[in-house]
Amino acid sequence: QVQLVESGGGLVQPGDSLTLSCAASGGTLRTYTMAWFRQSPGKEREFLGVQWRIGGNVYSADYSASVKGRFTISRDNAKNTVYLQMNSLKPEDTAVYTCAAEVSNRDARRLTSEDYDYWGQGTQVTVSS
Repeated sequence: QVQLVESGGGLVQPGDSLTLSCAASGGTLRTYTMAWFRQSPGKEREFLGVQWRIGGNVYSADYSASVKGRFTISRDNAKNTVYLQMNSLKPEDTAVYTCAAEVSNRDARRLTSEDYDYWGQGTQVTVSS
């Protein structure tokens, strides 16, 4: 059974950067498709980005238009951890951020939130002056 635990959230000011971590246990993250989502009160869960393995230890990623150019997904297989680097944060980025894993090698570009096998508990990010 795979468990995902996010960390790194907190209170930051507009324009700041923050890196979130998603540590996996009970499975090997190396082959998993990993995604990040966020959700604010009263709003639906929003897809942020996904990273998938294209061969060996090489990965590709895609991002939603709302965060493209500001957010970057990376991973450290030795630490079994995926990261979300967030730059130029804005108040509208305030949300609970959650990582998710898909382990069945489906086309990452066609996945919906219902297709992910494991979810973390989320970590709160607040961007405020």
